[in-house]
Amino acid sequence: MGYYCTMCWKCGAAITADNPIGRTLTCDTCGADVRSCRNCRFYSPGSYHDCAERVDAEVSDKERANFCEMFRLNPAYRKNHQGVAGTGSDSNSSASDDASARSAFDRLFDA
Repeated sequence: MGYYCTMCWKCGAAITADNPIGRTLTCDTCGADVRSCRNCRFYSPGSYHDCAERVDAEVSDKERANFCEMFRLNPAYRKNHQGVAGTGSDSNSSASDDASARSAFDRLFDA
């Protein structure tokens, strides 16, 4: 169990780190850079520079490591408060989550 625990934006594998997320940290499973826009809580496609924060310079490759000072791990990729991240391979949980969301959506239009 590491100090940071999140999931890879690309493959969904658990990523743990005992030190702050450095520019060279990569996913052990797929090799994707962890400190990239795609793994940042401020990544917002369609926003100015695809970032929810005010950044001066655009990062051209959102999937590669960069030096952005605004970088924060995306909490949406975290699974629970105990620091245990799933791999995204639990299809039963995903299917029930989808059905629950669909049911809630359908109830919006019941009248």
